[in-house]
Amino acid sequence: MAGFRSLARQVRDPRCDLALRRYSLRKCLERFAPYGHRATWDHLCSRAGFGPEDRSPDPVRLVAALDELEEARAVWLAYEVEFAERRKKEKHDGLRRPGSVDDWHRMTWGGFGVAWCDDPAVHPREPLAEVLRRLIAALEREPGSACPVCGGEQLMWRYDLDHEPSSGPVCTDCGILVPRPVLTPESLAYARRARLLVSA
Repeated sequence: MAGFRSLARQVRDPRCDLALRRYSLRKCLERFAPYGHRATWDHLCSRAGFGPEDRSPDPVRLVAALDELEEARAVWLAYEVEFAERRKKEKHDGLRRPGSVDDWHRMTWGGFGVAWCDDPAVHPREPLAEVLRRLIAALEREPGSACPVCGGEQLMWRYDLDHEPSSGPVCTDCGILVPRPVLTPESLAYARRARLLVSA
């Protein structure tokens, strides 16, 4: 099974058939897809300027989509290195029990679904790398009351998400499943109440 880097080389290789280059970009999303496979694909297509169903997109646009994905992956891999170093130091210092950020991080190892978007058509508009930088910054500071990606304050608790965790606070503005560790207990309670008010 090809890794991310070898797939990326195929996307860039002008000697490869265009269908293979597009297929290779899709396969990259099996290795790294911050919004989930379908939402990340929709995001990359809209940012690079080709349709999700376009079977023969402009190769320059395919490479532009790959460039954005690679930049975001570099941001996430750097965070994972820092995270692993921090946990190693904490264990050395006797802190064996992981915190809530660690629990969340274990479910997103490798970068799949870091900023999960259950609706593939609703996702942040900013570049993927910027979205991940904002998310990482939020994980490294005290919890807040708004979406760390877009600043939206309308969070609603959703169930039966196609992800783990299968329920949680979703930003109604940008569509991401907001990691619980970045929100205050009051914000989480408010998101649950908002869900109940809509259901009533």
